[in-house]
Amino acid sequence: MEPGGVADSLLSGACVLFTLAMYSTGLSDLRHMRMTRSVDNVQFLPFLTTDINNLSWLSYGALKGDGILIFVNATGAVLQTLYILVYVHYCPRKAKIIQMKSTQRLSFPLTIATLLTSASWTLYGFQLGDPYIMVPNLPGILTSLVRLWLFWKYSQGPDRNYQLLQT
Repeated sequence: MEPGGVADSLLSGACVLFTLAMYSTGLSDLRHMRMTRSVDNVQFLPFLTTDINNLSWLSYGALKGDGILIFVNATGAVLQTLYILVYVHYCPRKAKIIQMKSTQRLSFPLTIATLLTSASWTLYGFQLGDPYIMVPNLPGILTSLVRLWLFWKYSQGPDRNYQLLQT
């Protein structure tokens, strides 16, 4: 396959689309935090790790001169920083984490978006022969598959029941 061909354009377009969709899944958490003025049922760690990831990939994209990497990761860094700032604004000083056999605190849209994003970037890296793009996205595929299994095993209850994953 020739660089710059139709397949390259489609794959890079899919990478951008899936990545921006993944970043936008935080908008529902943002809306929830603003409406409830709390961080109930919102996890901080995904915002932080994604922001750090975006900044790392933004640096790599700048070094490589890859406009696609620069665009999606600059956008992601801005959004994740916004989510972090809103989270910190509404976060109480003392937070409790209750461990239960429930996926209530996991985001199904983020799981699907991460799976699609990681898979498309892995294919993009494979197509370019660039292990620095391909390899870091493999854990995203693996963790998404684990989360999908958790959604199947532990239903989120009647208000957020994903029946496609139930047998």
